[in-house]
Amino acid sequence: MRAGDVQADLSKVLYTEQQLRARIAEVARQIEADYTAEPPLLVGVLKGAVMIMADLSRELKFMPEMDWMAVSSYGAGTKSSGVVKILKDLDTDVMGRDVLIVEDIIDSGLTLSWLKENLLTRGAKSVKICTMLRKPEALKTDISVEYIGYDIPSEFVVGYGLDYAEKYRNLRDIAVLAPHVYEN
Repeated sequence: MRAGDVQADLSKVLYTEQQLRARIAEVARQIEADYTAEPPLLVGVLKGAVMIMADLSRELKFMPEMDWMAVSSYGAGTKSSGVVKILKDLDTDVMGRDVLIVEDIIDSGLTLSWLKENLLTRGAKSVKICTMLRKPEALKTDISVEYIGYDIPSEFVVGYGLDYAEKYRNLRDIAVLAPHVYEN
């Protein structure tokens, strides 16, 4: 689905599919430079990271192992509650492994901070974070993010895996959701 297909629901397009793919290629080169000895375990955070995880893994010039976690701090709202709940845990043991968390967006940073600490307590050798989007103005914790696609303003965005009430994930672009859609 393209932004034009749901234009009435969007305020503006922030990044097109072409811009996203070009940025992922740049981030992949950074990751490859940092992991020359052994590929990290890629841990995608469901559901939002599906698109970036797929595109990033295909762009990498090494063969990473992949696994998924589902954690939630949103529910059906538009802001993080800060209370993290594991909905689906890893199938892979992280003991002694380098882990690269792949995320769609970082708002408050609270969920990612919790997840990073959780993986370290399981014995991961290292945990780094890769995100497509980060909202610096919304951060509520000092979390190190090694790989960032784009910093964006504190607006509610959808597309490229990001949703509102489980809709808009399949939008190929990243766009700002018009307030009339969620202010009912």
